Amino acid sequence: MLGIDIKHIKDLREDHDLSQKELAKILNLSQRAYSHYENGTRKIPLDVLVALADFYGCSTDYLLGRTKEKSETAPPSA
Repeated sequence: MLGIDIKHIKDLREDHDLSQKELAKILNLSQRAYSHYENGTRKIPLDVLVALADFYGCSTDYLLGRTKEKSETAPPSA
């Protein structure tokens, strides 16, 4: 695994009832490329990571496994 919480990415795709092929088409990727990202055999490029976060309405930190919260909370105002 390359630092990405692969389980979150796969679970989100399955929760949205999408195949790898369908999601790859949405992201303008080949199914093979997306499969490599989901299986952790290749690093996910930043633009794809951001596109996934936007599509799923979650934070990139959630996709990266840095938080268990799907959405970001605003920092407290100073």
